[in-house]
Amino acid sequence: MSATEPSKPTPPVPTRPAAPLPRKLPKPAVAAPAATAAPVSASSAADAAKWGRVSEDGTVEVREGEDWRVVGQYPDGTPDEALAYFVRKYDDIAFKVHALEQRHQSGGASAGDLVKQAGHLLDEATDAAAVGDLAGLRERLNTLTASLSEATAQEAQAAKALVDQAVTERTALVERAEAIAARDLSKVQWKQVTAELGELFDAWQAHQQNGPRLSKSVSQQLWKRFRDARGTVDKARRAFYSELDDTHKSARDAKTRLVERAEALAPRGVDGIPSYRNLLDEWKAAGRAGRKADDALWARFKAAGDALYAARAEQSAAEEAESGPKIEARQALLEEAKAVADEPNIKRARALLTGIQRQWDELGRIFPREKERALDDRLRTIEQALKAREEVDWKKNNPETKARANDMSSQLLEAIEKLEAELAAAEKSGDKKAAKVAADALEARRTWLSALGG
Repeated sequence: MSATEPSKPTPPVPTRPAAPLPRKLPKPAVAAPAATAAPVSASSAADAAKWGRVSEDGTVEVREGEDWRVVGQYPDGTPDEALAYFVRKYDDIAFKVHALEQRHQSGGASAGDLVKQAGHLLDEATDAAAVGDLAGLRERLNTLTASLSEATAQEAQAAKALVDQAVTERTALVERAEAIAARDLSKVQWKQVTAELGELFDAWQAHQQNGPRLSKSVSQQLWKRFRDARGTVDKARRAFYSELDDTHKSARDAKTRLVERAEALAPRGVDGIPSYRNLLDEWKAAGRAGRKADDALWARFKAAGDALYAARAEQSAAEEAESGPKIEARQALLEEAKAVADEPNIKRARALLTGIQRQWDELGRIFPREKERALDDRLRTIEQALKAREEVDWKKNNPETKARANDMSSQLLEAIEKLEAELAAAEKSGDKKAAKVAADALEARRTWLSALGG
């Protein structure tokens, strides 16, 4: 202790009293004046005399068994008024006991609650400052407590079952949360996972608010597991969205540059369309920039493209107007080309078609391209028909083909003569079977010869 620190006062030493203190008697409430105090009736006076007595100095005693116990003093009134005051104290306790018995008989009240209230009343009826059959009240309370013991045990067992069920249900919630946390959180749908975990948390809170109270150790253990699972998922979700923000920013920057390049193509008009298509491929590969940013950037990018394609539409309209006379000229050539199919001489038909094809090409390109393709298809049909005729003529007039056909015709003619002789001989001899065989073979040879042009 430092020299500057003040010293603490020495506490006084208690002394032992010379003799035990007398018991302090309870003081009754201030009694009403004698003129207005409720008198004790004859029957009440008899009960009061049976259970209580008043000494000359106003001390009131109650009989419990064979013994008398002082309950208080009432020095400012008559003995009847003194007894009446303490009898009313007894009546208050007796009314509570009766009400408790009625609650037990009517049912619906918790046996555990009734036992607690009976215990409180038993304490109140013990050494009570009242005059009446206090021993009888205590006996009734003991009887009530005994009758409630079985119901209390059943309630305790039911409460334990509810607690066990609640532990099982909360454990199931914990295990479901842990199962979510154990997934590969880099591949989950976060909207779905967040909704699942939110439902589990709502169910957990509902259990806490409406379910039975669990022991602190069990409750804290389960909550720690649930909290840790939620923490794992929340940490992964924050990391995912942080990375997603970075990805969106990168895509947003890339698409912004693409928009600027697309808008710079506007002065090039139709010639800028190939470059715009390349930019569109880059746009698709740039990734997502977030819905709001994507929509805004795409509106600008599309507007730049619309300007280019509008220029092409104007050019196409001008080209289509310029192609009107060409279309009419080609339609006229198609009418002229119908004579190719009607010309029996293949060489003259080919010369006619060649002249039409030359004029066709001299007309040049036609717009729109769809009309050009339709006209080309009609001319191609005429060309293919003539080509088919030329192939047939070539096969028919080919020297080698003719030589093979003549040789085959000679063989067939010889076979026909032989079969005709066999058929005649069979018919002469009456051999119907041989005649039928020869006739069938003869018909087949004649068919082949006809196919060869013989």
